[in-house]
Amino acid sequence: MQATLAPPRIPDAAIHGAVAPPADLLREFDVPGPRYTSYPTADRFVDSFGADDHARAVRLRREAGAQAAPLSMYVHIPFCESVCYYCACNKVVTRNREKARQYLGYLAREAALQAALTGPGTVVGQLHLGGGSPTFLDDAEIAALLDMLRGTFEFARGGEQSIEIDPRTVDTARLAHLARLGFNRVSFGVQDFDPEVQRAVHRVQPAGQVFALMADARALGFESVNVDLIHGLPRQDDASFERTLAQLCALRPDRIALYAYAHLPARFKPQRRIRAEDLPDAPMRVRMLARAIEVLGQAGYVHIGMDHFALPGDALAVARRQGRLHRDFQGYSAQPGGDLLALGVSAIGRMGATYSQNAKTLDDYYGLLDRQRLPVVRGLVLSRDDLLRRDVIMALMCRGHVDFDAMGEAHAIDFRRCFAAEFAALGPLVAQGLVRLTDHDITVTAQGWFVVRAVAMVFDRYGADHRERFSRMV
Repeated sequence: MQATLAPPRIPDAAIHGAVAPPADLLREFDVPGPRYTSYPTADRFVDSFGADDHARAVRLRREAGAQAAPLSMYVHIPFCESVCYYCACNKVVTRNREKARQYLGYLAREAALQAALTGPGTVVGQLHLGGGSPTFLDDAEIAALLDMLRGTFEFARGGEQSIEIDPRTVDTARLAHLARLGFNRVSFGVQDFDPEVQRAVHRVQPAGQVFALMADARALGFESVNVDLIHGLPRQDDASFERTLAQLCALRPDRIALYAYAHLPARFKPQRRIRAEDLPDAPMRVRMLARAIEVLGQAGYVHIGMDHFALPGDALAVARRQGRLHRDFQGYSAQPGGDLLALGVSAIGRMGATYSQNAKTLDDYYGLLDRQRLPVVRGLVLSRDDLLRRDVIMALMCRGHVDFDAMGEAHAIDFRRCFAAEFAALGPLVAQGLVRLTDHDITVTAQGWFVVRAVAMVFDRYGADHRERFSRMV
């Protein structure tokens, strides 16, 4: 059951630009925590959930007449030509082009199986290609992938179609090709402009190349261009990051994702090539984040939430102001929240009250499809409590506000009694001025918006016990 929320109260910082919180506040929350692209988070998925459970969820969607609501679609392209040492994504590093052609064939098999489940009349309103590096595929392969998807599913006219781009793999002609294929949003993985930092993470790309691509993207009419940056990388320091921020503001992308690097070499093998002594210490990382918030606010960027910023006219900023912001496995989105169909190795989807994840290795993924089985190997059926807490957490993450009566009515509960323990746990955040708590609602303040994950964690039944599994909150 979906909660009906009262008109959102938008923190002043989200309207007028980011104002850096005190450094001591950021330091206090420099701890691991979930990103809440889902609730419960993916570490709660179970192996007992499989393809039959996913098929049952799709069937229930059809029986409920939910086909009128467009699906979102995510397609995972795992390949990269070289390894970036900071990377924690599911990827396959190779220069063997035959692997991509083989993979596209299996994607077509999976798409056909999914289409048979969703049935005719199902419309895809949003498409995102991620990785890995989707631009590992050549122009003909990307075109073939789009042709296959459009021949298998019905796509809404004018829907959002986005793709992640490694700037080292594209030029003007390739960007023009993507525009002709219908992509209207692109995301450039930059991470840092400093050459020494780039060498330390094995991702060298001249700033001039990125600036030229941005000019091309503008000329080609892409509706929105995103740039990803990371703070806390090896060889970064206050001075180098200041230069990167200046270049970023000169570049002026529509959206910025400023992620915190999480050094977990025991979990992610490529990170073992990063020397711990080259990493900035905790006080420096906090200073860099505070400075980024200050600089981006002065440059006119709206703080969307967590580590995302956008120019005031961008669809993400407009959705934030209007209370239409949503959050899914790709992060913040201006598209209506709902079901997500995920294709490809390790891809995670959402269907009704379930989450599903595909096999994480190519061998397992191919093996299941060779047997005409969907490659779903784990997932979760959400309980009533999970659905309630998901609505509360997403309301906090996307709108910074929860109305107790509206949420209680939507879920047929006494909200105040149900969350009495959580209200008590909010006490320190209220005392710090991060949250306003009344008898009727919770509102995240302008300062609290920068650590909204910590507010959401109060309502997480699981996350506090598993902090070591997550990225850092600042």
